[in-house]
Amino acid sequence: MKYSIYAFIALLGFLGLSLMNVNEYIFFAGFVILQFVVLATAWNILGGYAGYVNFGVPAFIAVGAYTAVVLFKSISAPLVVQIIGGGILAGLLGLIVGLLTLKLRGIFFSIATVAVVFILETVVMNWRYVGGATGLQLSRPPDLWIFDSYTRMLFFVMAVLAIGSVSIARYIQDSFLGRGLRAVRDSEEAAECSGVPTLKIKLIACTISGALMGIAGAPMPMYLSYIEPTATFNLNYSISALGMPIIGGTSHWIGPVIGALLLATIQQVVTVTVSNELNVLVVGVLLVLFVVLAPDGILGLIKKWKQSSK
Repeated sequence: MKYSIYAFIALLGFLGLSLMNVNEYIFFAGFVILQFVVLATAWNILGGYAGYVNFGVPAFIAVGAYTAVVLFKSISAPLVVQIIGGGILAGLLGLIVGLLTLKLRGIFFSIATVAVVFILETVVMNWRYVGGATGLQLSRPPDLWIFDSYTRMLFFVMAVLAIGSVSIARYIQDSFLGRGLRAVRDSEEAAECSGVPTLKIKLIACTISGALMGIAGAPMPMYLSYIEPTATFNLNYSISALGMPIIGGTSHWIGPVIGALLLATIQQVVTVTVSNELNVLVVGVLLVLFVVLAPDGILGLIKKWKQSSK
């Protein structure tokens, strides 16, 4: 109940901010930061809770984005329908990928998820309806609801998606599914011997994780007014999605949120002040530092500080 109140207050805060007369770049950068919150939260459901490292993040983002493009181009679907459609197809992809790969473990599972990215990218690059390899320019519809610009509207939409994704992750953590996934992470053999339906819960986690990544990618075409395969299937998404939960902490639903807010904000500042090319370097340096000095992330550091202060 307390969390629901906080979520509602946060939603009102984002709505109020989107209606304020402030610099438009805040909403342009804020969209990316909130998108990273969704991606980090989605990745952690499978990668953090269950310990299955998924490098196929760009594939799920792209399915969401290109589903939105097809829906908009074919039937002029509104943004809400685009997001729902992108989430459903990305969730279906997660289920299929799970059925094909979840019997693999460790590095073999990770390699299989990378292969999905290259397979889908090849398909999209040869699909002329969505622009093929050259990409597709899109015209935003005039409907802005109560907002002054489309960027402000997309910022608020992504805020809703971020709050919803975090709420789902929080519910999963304390549910039977979350307990089962943590048992799988600790020892899959022991979990099976204890009666945990390991394959079933991994498939559910893979489906939910994929769907959330899909809804994070669905608004992207309208955000950029353009879509092309190279940027959409960029493996930097995989690095960021992996890095944010590790930096924040994978043991709790708030960890990926902290990591995403920190990492995405630093990247936006670096992009504006130095160069966009340094973003990957920032992620790499922070990952090395946290893996070596704080393997349990920021949450681990806070826990150690609390223990030492007693």
